[in-house]
Amino acid sequence: MSEQVESRSFSVESNGLNVIADADRKGRPSQLFWPWFGANVSVLGLSYGAFALDFGISFWQAVVAGAVGIVFSFLLCGLISLAGKRGSAPTMVLSRAAFGVRGNKLPSLVSWLLTVGWETVLTILATLATATVFERLGWGGGTVTKIVALLVVGVLIVVCGVLGFDLIMRAQTIITVVTGVLTVVYIALVADKIHWSTVSALPSGSTQEVIGALVFLMTGFGLGWVNAAADYSRYLPRRSSSRGVVGWTTFGGSIAPLVLIFFGLLLAGSSADLSTAIAADPIGALAAALPTWFLVPFVIVAVLGLVGGAVLDIYSSGLALLSIGLPAPRWVAALIDGVVMIAGTIYVVFFGGEFLGQFQGFLITLGVPIAAWCGIMLADIATRRRDYAEGDLYDPIGRYGDIRWVPVLTMLVATGIGWGLVTNTFASWLSWQGYLLQPFGLGLKDEAWAYANLGVLVALVLGFVVQLVTGNRAVRHQEAIA
Repeated sequence: MSEQVESRSFSVESNGLNVIADADRKGRPSQLFWPWFGANVSVLGLSYGAFALDFGISFWQAVVAGAVGIVFSFLLCGLISLAGKRGSAPTMVLSRAAFGVRGNKLPSLVSWLLTVGWETVLTILATLATATVFERLGWGGGTVTKIVALLVVGVLIVVCGVLGFDLIMRAQTIITVVTGVLTVVYIALVADKIHWSTVSALPSGSTQEVIGALVFLMTGFGLGWVNAAADYSRYLPRRSSSRGVVGWTTFGGSIAPLVLIFFGLLLAGSSADLSTAIAADPIGALAAALPTWFLVPFVIVAVLGLVGGAVLDIYSSGLALLSIGLPAPRWVAALIDGVVMIAGTIYVVFFGGEFLGQFQGFLITLGVPIAAWCGIMLADIATRRRDYAEGDLYDPIGRYGDIRWVPVLTMLVATGIGWGLVTNTFASWLSWQGYLLQPFGLGLKDEAWAYANLGVLVALVLGFVVQLVTGNRAVRHQEAIA
């Protein structure tokens, strides 16, 4: 039996957009803990402490923003994971029930951009962190080191993405154990760098700044995963506990970031220099306080944690690319995404500028349309009483239709409103955003509400409410068809 599992893990998964047959559905909801924990145990969570404090808020305000933003955003993932159990297909195929078979190409495109963007961000971080640590060890750190690091990290991510689900589940279990243990060691080694008197003296920020930090943390954690949430629960048997699916997804995704951001706030709040350094190199800057003997283990924990997240992203980005209409096997889609990921990393690492501003701009900009989609999807799931008619998810003349214009237009309008209520002053290419702040009486682009990033929350709520009100009748009609 173990030989069969081993063989299956190192063979290319044949599943793509297809429904997983009942005979192939296996496991328990508790097994969802491993991929979600492994994807979010990265030491990048420590850097989010500096990102949060950069909004100008106090330690305790950041703790509250982090706790609410992280748990709520992963709860959204848990709720969308229910669709996987009910329909045994990828998230962006199940989304067709709400948008129509061809109408769903819009959210599929957004999902692809988000997942490819995230896997590129994580690869960039792994490459920069390796170069920073190697430079401190005196082993280089220049162009050659970055190229080697990029090749190693890129191959790990692409191989897991190409081979598919079974290897990912095995890899995530290993990543969880290794990174979990080494992260605890890291925390113990740098604990003496915390100065509570400095941390507690941080001035409080405004309500708008707290909301801005909360929304940023939502988009950086669970909201960045909602479009992939059902890709793993689809392998569970139909009889699996719905509470278990929601609970284990939420718990697995949230627990590591909660601990990491709390400690990251203590570290960043104790040192203004560290906060500044994190803006340029979010992972490598964390190595500054480490003794030399732990630098190699630190590279291992940093790279594995980032790879854990990128592996889930490349798997789901491949599925999203297929859902857009790429006529190719799943592994080819994953390979294409790997090429895009490596090309993007080369551009940023060797030709790009400061990381943090572009990162914030990326998260908030794509966070708006994915929040609108998430709201629509949540309302659609909430109104359904029966499992999906799986064959009709692939048939434009089936019960789910070709293009369902109300959800499509809702997503477009909610995105337009949302982009009008967010800003990012660090990324010049996003200066066009925030065009609705003044018309809505929220001040200019450089005033308090401009930094609250309300557009993400507005898009989420608007998508949910409109779909809940307008979609119920359509769902009842779909479920009445024999």
